[in-house]
Amino acid sequence: MCGISTKWKQAFYDEVEPIRLKDPLAVFLGAIDENEEFIFTYEDAVKLAGHSCPAVSGAYKITQKALHALYGNETPLRGGLSVRVLGSIDNGANGPISQVISLITGAAPETGFAGLGNSFIRKNKLIFDEKNEEANAFVFTRDDNKKSVKVTYHPENVPADEDMHELFTKCIVGTANEKQKERFKEMWQKRVRCVLFEEAKGLFTVEKLD
Repeated sequence: MCGISTKWKQAFYDEVEPIRLKDPLAVFLGAIDENEEFIFTYEDAVKLAGHSCPAVSGAYKITQKALHALYGNETPLRGGLSVRVLGSIDNGANGPISQVISLITGAAPETGFAGLGNSFIRKNKLIFDEKNEEANAFVFTRDDNKKSVKVTYHPENVPADEDMHELFTKCIVGTANEKQKERFKEMWQKRVRCVLFEEAKGLFTVEKLD
């Protein structure tokens, strides 16, 4: 280890349950040993997105819930499932959310890894289903047994402080003082924490599909 790591402003990031997966491609090419796992943390999602928000935290939880529903006590297989986003890439936060899902599951759009022969294919395993538009809904399907689960995220149920919009506007236009900037950050990350630890009811719906 180089001894260098990101110094996070929010201590609760480190309290979020990590997501563990096996990745046979990583084993095949010698990145990890056969009995080892990839461990993804919420910090990994933040690094990918470059920020922490209800969409990024929602994406992490969507993936975590889908994997638990599909694999139960088994360790999920990275690259072993496909993801269908119900809507276009530009609808809501589908784009950023799909990036986090892809990071963790290995399911990638057309830019993904094409595979080695007929093995380890990640490309075109994450698609945007524009004909079946549904807000913040994602269908995960295992390759081996074809079992599917739909996870729907309800960010409208994440509470927000009354003055957050006003402070957000002031921060964007550059009229907020330092105290107001810090207050806005506190309120924003309070919403992130709410999502990650499900401190409000009705944030996620998990439905097993036939």
